Amino acid sequence: MKKILSVMALAVMAVTGWAQMQIQFTPERKLRYAEQIIENYYVDNVDTAKVVTEAIVAMLKTLDPHSTYSSPEETRELTEPLEGNFSGIGIRFQMVNDTLYVIESVAGGPSEKMGIVPGDRIIACNDTVIAGVKMKNSGIMKVLRGPKGTVANLKVLRKGNSEPLEFRVVRDAIPIYSVDMSYMVNDSVGYIALSRFAEKTTEEVKDAMRTLRKQGMKHLVFDLTDNGGGYMRPATELSEMFLGKGDMIVYTESPKNGVAEYIAEADGDFRDGRVVVMVNQYSASASEILSGAIQDNDRGVIVGRRTFGKGLVQRPFPFPDGSMMRLTVSRYHTPSGRCIQKPYVDGDDEAYQRDMIERYNAGELTSADSIHHFADSLKFYTKRLNRPVYGGGGIMPDRFVAIDTTMYSSYYRDLIAKGVINNFCVNYVDSHRAELKKQFKTDNDYVRGFDVTPEIMDSLIELGKKEGVEFKEDEYKRSKPMLEAIVKGLIGRDIFEQSTYSKVVSRFDPIFTEAMDIINSPERYNSYLTAGEK
Repeated sequence: MKKILSVMALAVMAVTGWAQMQIQFTPERKLRYAEQIIENYYVDNVDTAKVVTEAIVAMLKTLDPHSTYSSPEETRELTEPLEGNFSGIGIRFQMVNDTLYVIESVAGGPSEKMGIVPGDRIIACNDTVIAGVKMKNSGIMKVLRGPKGTVANLKVLRKGNSEPLEFRVVRDAIPIYSVDMSYMVNDSVGYIALSRFAEKTTEEVKDAMRTLRKQGMKHLVFDLTDNGGGYMRPATELSEMFLGKGDMIVYTESPKNGVAEYIAEADGDFRDGRVVVMVNQYSASASEILSGAIQDNDRGVIVGRRTFGKGLVQRPFPFPDGSMMRLTVSRYHTPSGRCIQKPYVDGDDEAYQRDMIERYNAGELTSADSIHHFADSLKFYTKRLNRPVYGGGGIMPDRFVAIDTTMYSSYYRDLIAKGVINNFCVNYVDSHRAELKKQFKTDNDYVRGFDVTPEIMDSLIELGKKEGVEFKEDEYKRSKPMLEAIVKGLIGRDIFEQSTYSKVVSRFDPIFTEAMDIINSPERYNSYLTAGEK
């Protein structure tokens, strides 16, 4: 009996002590305490670094969808495209039947300097065989890339040579460009497609603008479709190009950090010409800052579909081992006061990722009527003309453009999914490169003069059959105009440059065609920029 009482007394003392301890037992101490218990008492050896990393990841998952942790390797992969370069051999390639075809050697890059030319097939790099081993693109890039100054000994098969050629290529810094393409669509309208907002984006866009102006550009179509964002600074710098001194570009708001406003510090140098910005459901973050600034300041017309709605500001917190935590610290608001961020539930990443599917199922991507019902609380007004604009997440375009599925078919889908069209075009260029270069001196000559013949399409159909794509005549007829354009565009891209593809295929892009209709008509353009409610 005495033994039982002693145990009970100890239990009471333990509970009392534990209760007193709880008063000072902060969440931070609890986390450290749990890690120490695991390290000291767990039955097996513990990988402490892994336990701590998993704890960080788990903590961030309880927050918003954009607070994340990245390992050292993941951090390099995230920052590399935004910092503007990586170290490698400097080629653009495509895998065709387990063979690496060189599509282009970067001008001035290490491969071009050593004589690597389009059409070459790289079969090995140093001691790693590339051809015939079903290596993924990510694996190939790891083999070809490496620290600046290191050597890539390449074995290359070239058409006309029976034996492989050997090249000693010294890796160097290879630029990653933000401007995918820029060209004059007609005598007065320039077109710039931007893929990301990176360290050198502002400089690239300004260079493109200067070139287009020399060619007669008076008005601009700025393509931000599929642009997932990047750094904030180039977004504010590019916005300033179109605005006047003192115009608000964006502001951030946080209960802990207060409000920070970003104001145009000088008059932009492109304030007079018409501006149309193309966006879609994958335009996010910095793309939304730029399009929101232009819309809210009544500087241009936004055309396309509601943007992604990524308006949370992440601050990077790097760790000494190269890993990094990106923590949401505030929210972006457009000049009219709209919060760019779409709604979310803390910790429910799955629902957040389903948003695009839900938009499609709700008809938002195919019908303007599905998104034009807003509560009064979501109505805001532009800064100059007092036009109504709407919040609720993302930037709502001034002119909605639905997805065009009229030429889509399962036959078209299968040709794309199995890589048949890409493979066909690479092989076609490989066999006809010299005659195409001789016949067409410029890409404009090619766009005007090259025809996709019935024989070319028959060859594509036959290759599809060999790759297991069943020919479906009705679906082929429906998709034929688009298929012909893609074939012509890809051949032209491999002979000339990326913009050649756009010049051929853009007439099938409903957002682009609508943007051009608006920018070419001052009446239509101005109809979207008229004074609104008072």
